[in-house]
Amino acid sequence: MSSLSLSLPDSIHRQLKRAAEVDGISIDQFVSLAVAEKLSALQTYDIIAERAKGGSHESFLQAMALVPKGPVVEGDEPR
Repeated sequence: MSSLSLSLPDSIHRQLKRAAEVDGISIDQFVSLAVAEKLSALQTYDIIAERAKGGSHESFLQAMALVPKGPVVEGDEPR
């Protein structure tokens, strides 16, 4: 395992400490989880961006044509 020295503004440190306490974990665990969550989000973005390169407008329309027609859910109306 690696160590990391981190400087935070006092206000962020106070919020971090409170959040870790609420979750019942240490500040180290909270920061580790937050970093893992961020890295996961970045990896997901990269995967989606890579898959999008292989897509086309035509294949999108073909896929959408397979969606059954039905009533429009309130809030999903076309603009």
